[in-house]
Amino acid sequence: MTDDAPLAGRRYSAPATYVVGREVVRQFADAVGAEHPLHHDEVAAREAGFTDVVAPPTFAVVVAQPATDAMMADPTVDLEYSRIVHGEQQFVHHAPIVAGDELTATMTVAGVRAAAGASMLTLVTEVATVDGDARSTVTALLVHR
Repeated sequence: MTDDAPLAGRRYSAPATYVVGREVVRQFADAVGAEHPLHHDEVAAREAGFTDVVAPPTFAVVVAQPATDAMMADPTVDLEYSRIVHGEQQFVHHAPIVAGDELTATMTVAGVRAAAGASMLTLVTEVATVDGDARSTVTALLVHR
């Protein structure tokens, strides 16, 4: 892929909503070393004012990834996962993700530029509840050679 301006501005959505499970939150917290009780103990989470355990901040990428996968599956997009390096990731959190949330993910290709023989793609994914309450904005930079 080279600098492909028509790709910039395209939007892709995850093919299904994502229902956040309590055990998945706990497993993710274990995997990233997040030991805070809010990630593991529903009683502690409720005492802190949440409806259930709270996902660690980087959990938003789990919800965002299917929207990126939708772009990768688009036959008009000439990208291969085997040729991609993840350049950077940023999160802006609007509200915590909590077990029981039903979430959507919509990704926009915010920019594509050529640099050093590679294509640099900036992807911005909005994660929200099915009721439209924003949870996270996930921005990724992918480098495709």
